[in-house]
Amino acid sequence: MFQVKLSLPNTDPAMVLDVLTSCIMWFFYALIPCLLIDGVAVLTAPQNLSVQSTNMKHLLTWSPVVVPGEIIDYFVEYQGEYESLYMSHIWIPSSWCSPTENPECDITDDITATVLYNLRVRATLGSQTSAWSTLKHPFNRNSTILTPPGLEVSKDGFHLVIKLEDLGPQFEFLVAYWRREPGAKEHIKMVRNGGVPVLLETAEPGAAYCVKAQTFVKAIGRHSAFSQAECVKLQGEALSLALALFAFVGFVLILVVVPFSIWKMGRLLQYSCCPVVVIPDTLEITNSPQKLISCRREEVEACATAMLSPEELFRAWS
Repeated sequence: MFQVKLSLPNTDPAMVLDVLTSCIMWFFYALIPCLLIDGVAVLTAPQNLSVQSTNMKHLLTWSPVVVPGEIIDYFVEYQGEYESLYMSHIWIPSSWCSPTENPECDITDDITATVLYNLRVRATLGSQTSAWSTLKHPFNRNSTILTPPGLEVSKDGFHLVIKLEDLGPQFEFLVAYWRREPGAKEHIKMVRNGGVPVLLETAEPGAAYCVKAQTFVKAIGRHSAFSQAECVKLQGEALSLALALFAFVGFVLILVVVPFSIWKMGRLLQYSCCPVVVIPDTLEITNSPQKLISCRREEVEACATAMLSPEELFRAWS
C-alpha cells in the first residue's frame, strides 16, 4: 500500500475558514434547485405593479415574466376592507384574471366599494410558481381620473338636441347651454343616461346656441371638468316668417270654417229632429160651408175656367 502525505504550507487559519465557508455556500446554492418541488417559487415574481383608472375603469398592470419559448400564466387576487378586517385577511381570485396570459387585468368588476383594496399577482409555468407580488400602495376607486364626456350637438327644426357619450350606469351628466350673445343666461339640465338623443328645448329661430357638459359619479361624489363648448345655429328668419304666415292663414280658416260648420249642423239637426209642418190650403176653411154648397153645377165650368193653375183646380174638385 502506498501512503500519500500532503503537506500544506503554513497558512492563516482565518483565511482557511473563509475558503471553507465559501465552498459550503456554493454547495448549497447548487443543491437548492434539486430540492425544489411543486408549489415552491422558482420563477421571478412579477414586478412594477400599478393601477391605471379612468372613468371608473380600473386596469392592473405589471412587468411580464420572461422565459424563452414558454407562455407564462398569471393569477390575480384582491383583498378589500371587508376581507381584511372581518374575514381573516383572505384573498379572493379576480373574476376575469385567474388565470390570464396577459400582463394586465381589468379589475373593474372586483372593485365594488369606495374602500382600500390590496392587489397581488404571481406567475406560474407548469409546476413552477413565483412568489406573490403585492401592489405597493392600496387602491381606492375614488382616485379614478374623470374626463369630460364626448358631446354631439345637433338641430331638429327649432329644437336643440344633444347626445352624450355612454360611460356606464354609474355616470350622470350636467349639461349647460346658453344663447351665444353677450350677457346670455346659462341654463342647466341634468341628464341621467348617455348614448341617447336628448331634447334640450325649443330655441329661437335664427339664433346660435352653445352647449357644454361634465360627468358626475354619485358613488364617489366627484365630477369631471366641463367639455369644450360646441355651438350650433338654428334655421333663419325666412323659414320662420313662412311658418308664421302659414299659421295665420290656418287660424283664419279655422275662424271661418268652424262657425259655418256649427251653423250648418244646427240646421240639419233642426230639420231632422223638429221639422215644420205646413197645413194644406184645402184643410183651411175660409168660407162658410153653406156658401160652398150653394155653388150651382153650371157654375163649375165657369169656376174651373177662372182658375189660374192646376193646383187651384185640384183644390176646387177636392
